[in-house]
Amino acid sequence: MFEFKNCASIIKSTGKKARNLQELRDYLVEISEESIYHHVYEYFLKGHRLLFTNDFAQWVGDNLEESILAERLSSIDPYIYPDINQLRNTLIETIDAHMKEFPVPREALPGEEFYFNESVTVVYPVGIRVRNIAEFLIAMEHIDRGCIYYHFYEARTRLGSGIDDFSFWIEQTLGKVQLAERIRAIDPFMHDIEGIRLHILELVREEVSRDMESISDVD
Repeated sequence: MFEFKNCASIIKSTGKKARNLQELRDYLVEISEESIYHHVYEYFLKGHRLLFTNDFAQWVGDNLEESILAERLSSIDPYIYPDINQLRNTLIETIDAHMKEFPVPREALPGEEFYFNESVTVVYPVGIRVRNIAEFLIAMEHIDRGCIYYHFYEARTRLGSGIDDFSFWIEQTLGKVQLAERIRAIDPFMHDIEGIRLHILELVREEVSRDMESISDVD
C-alpha cells in the first residue's frame, strides 16, 4: 500500500544578505546546511520558473545579469552529492572559476540583494492510500503539488541514487519494473511539478491500458 504525504516549509531568515558574487561566495562558506538545502533542494517546491534550478542561479541570472554563471550553477545536479558540504564546495568552486574569468563583479540594486533563508520542512499524511496502479492513477490526478514534490524530489535525498518514492513502490510492491524505470527516467530539472505530474499520469495511463488489454485477452 502506498500512503501519500505532503510537506510544507516554514521559512526563517538568517539575517544575511549578499550584494555581489564575492559576498555570495563568502556567505556560502559559512551558512548552514539547512540554508543551502532550502535554496537548492526546495527550489521546485516554490514554483519558480524552469530557466533555473536553484535560488543562487536565479539571483545571479536575474539580479546580477550574469547569464554564464547562472547557467553553470543551474547545471549542478544536487542529487549526485552524498552530503550538502560537497555540494557547498561545488557551488563555491563554480563561483570562484567564474570570478577568475570576470574579475569585476556586478552589484545588485538596492532591494535586490540575495537574502539567505533557512527552512523547517513539516511532513504529514494526507489520508490517501492506494493498493494498486489504477488507484494510484486516480490519486495522482488530484493530490496537492506538495505531495508530488515530497515523493518525487525530496525522496531523492532520502533514498539516494535518483530514486523517488513512486518508482520505488511501483517496482518493489507492484513488480512493474519497466514502469518504475520510465518514471525514474523523468528528468527532475526539465519540468515543473505539474509537468512531473503530467508525465507520470501519461506513463501510468499507458500501463493501466495494457493491464486492461491483458485482462480482455484472457477473457
